[in-house]
Amino acid sequence: MIPARLSLPRPSLANQRRLTRTMQVLLAGIVVYGAVYGQPKAITNGGIGLFVTFIPALLERNYDIPLDPWLGVWITLAVFLHTLGSAWFYAQIGWWDHLTHALSASLIAGAGYTTLRAVDLHSDAIRIPSRFAFVFILVVVLAFAVVWELFEFGLDIIAAETGVSMPLAQFGLDDTVADLVYNSVGALVVAIFGQAHLTGVAERVRDALAGTAD
Repeated sequence: MIPARLSLPRPSLANQRRLTRTMQVLLAGIVVYGAVYGQPKAITNGGIGLFVTFIPALLERNYDIPLDPWLGVWITLAVFLHTLGSAWFYAQIGWWDHLTHALSASLIAGAGYTTLRAVDLHSDAIRIPSRFAFVFILVVVLAFAVVWELFEFGLDIIAAETGVSMPLAQFGLDDTVADLVYNSVGALVVAIFGQAHLTGVAERVRDALAGTAD
């Protein structure tokens, strides 16, 4: 059964743009800070984060897929909090890493569900039950999380061999297990509520696919 849609206050497009622009300015400030004070992590994470915040606008302009204001804020907030963590908060606040892992995992889960649902809507020959979608979201996130942890492990090896500071790092087995747990939390949230709140996005992706096919 698809969960009932929650009644959440939804930001207007103008407010969404203000929130997004504010975070983009702060991300640009982090990049400038890294360049001035020789902090490569701040430059790398800030630059990548800033680029990701423009993805909703690129999707709308290039593929005619307008995203809900909540989703634009969701994407921007995820990369913004991760960048702040890389710059300062990961070392200062123990739970910051858990927060960003859960939020990032929810984005991966949301993208996975939206793609799956768009394919389901696009083809009459394909029918994807809600229960399968639930399992699919969890599997996608956990698979991505394992690949991500292996990627961090590889960066640690490169850093140890070359002495070059990397933008990402592991902090032992306990940290890896905690990351996977909070990734699962983010996936569960989307698996439970995403089918009610992401259907509209999936329909717009379906329409874009249909337009491309035509």
